Amino acid sequence: MARTRQSTHEKQKRSQEIPLTIKRMGINGEGIGYFKRKAVFVQGALPGEEVVAVVEKEYPKYIRAELKKIRKKSNDRIQPPCDIYEACGGCQLQHLRYDKQLEFKRDLILQAFDRYVKKKIDPAIVKSTLGMEHPWDYRNKSQLQVGMLKGNVIAGMYGQGSHRLIDITGCLVQHPTINKVAETVKNIITDLNIPIYDERKHSGFIRTIVTRLGFATDEIQLVLVTAKKEFPKKELFVKEVQKRLPKVTSLMQNVNGKKTSLIFGEETRHLFGEEYMEERLEDIGFELSARAFFQLNPAQTVKLYNEVKRVAALTGEEKIVDAYCGVGTIGLWLAEGAKEIRGIEIIDEAVQDARRNAEKQGVSNAKYVTGKAEEWLPKWQKEGFQPDIIVVDPPRTGLDHTFIETVKKIKPKKFIYASCNPSTLAKDIDALSSVYEVKSIQPVDMFPQTSQVESVTLLTLKK
Repeated sequence: MARTRQSTHEKQKRSQEIPLTIKRMGINGEGIGYFKRKAVFVQGALPGEEVVAVVEKEYPKYIRAELKKIRKKSNDRIQPPCDIYEACGGCQLQHLRYDKQLEFKRDLILQAFDRYVKKKIDPAIVKSTLGMEHPWDYRNKSQLQVGMLKGNVIAGMYGQGSHRLIDITGCLVQHPTINKVAETVKNIITDLNIPIYDERKHSGFIRTIVTRLGFATDEIQLVLVTAKKEFPKKELFVKEVQKRLPKVTSLMQNVNGKKTSLIFGEETRHLFGEEYMEERLEDIGFELSARAFFQLNPAQTVKLYNEVKRVAALTGEEKIVDAYCGVGTIGLWLAEGAKEIRGIEIIDEAVQDARRNAEKQGVSNAKYVTGKAEEWLPKWQKEGFQPDIIVVDPPRTGLDHTFIETVKKIKPKKFIYASCNPSTLAKDIDALSSVYEVKSIQPVDMFPQTSQVESVTLLTLKK
């Protein structure tokens, strides 16, 4: 009986309506208000707004709630142009004026430093966010999960906080060409009746459609991620892609037979065209294999890399280590002004791309190796190589603890951190603070309409 009363009580708590005044925004773009001294996170609410929210789940220290009604609207609120904005969840800020998005992203970095860095920084060293003139159509790559809905093939993303696949046909932040390619591939799969992967039954074939466009080259790389090696109606599929999508220059199949949320498997097969596609940033060309990481917003990537170059302030004498180097993008961007570049990356496929990119650009002062930076750096130091600058561009999880300790022993004069996550950036800088001090932080809006922000931080060795 007590159990039933508790269950009813929990349901009442979950459906409880609470009035809130939104004070600020959180790291996922949600509005934050306070109810009975608990922070309440409400997706879609903006600072200054008075709202009514419905409790979704209460935790010991905070509450998640759904926006039900806006009693007093913010002057910064606009109508989101995307029809599936709320259902999709891929963007979090379309309802906020773009100039205010840029202010919010700078504030995210300040919040993270206030929370995680013991020694407080002067807010003035965090500069205004570098934004875009046209903050739409900027993404050069899409990864759309494939599924079935009422007998029809759909491709899209899982809705925010759910495992319900939302069909995406004309994403406003993707380049229109990418939208067209994905839609056409969906039609080809339908017409040829190629089976779709069912993750519950672990059966079927097509898992994901990955499309990448070279903004500067117009080359299109199409990768089909499949659950099995054997490709049913492969010849027919290739023929239809060639017929309906003549601009596709590289068609690949990646095999991922595991029960996993990871997109790619280890094996990639060449179906037709080139095995690589080329993209250019200003006058530097990059060849990209199917699984290679490359920044998703070319226009803003140039701003990001130019900021790295600016704070590096190269004289032609510097020895630079590009840790987490990927396909060599940052290192090649700096190579002309440096004495020597050494890049380190754990994915061998990316290292091969980096070597090929360096050779193609005629860059002779760059060397790339496969492995972990914390293992290569001490080895190189023993051989007499002392870097003047270490540049990092790690994944969202930030820097490996062992790598941080290695950097503190190696002690390059400058440490330049390109970050895509303010929280891990702040934690890593706190860990480096015994040896380094922060000189400048430049936020860059790589993903307009979302709550994500990238930045370039310059740290210099303490005297």
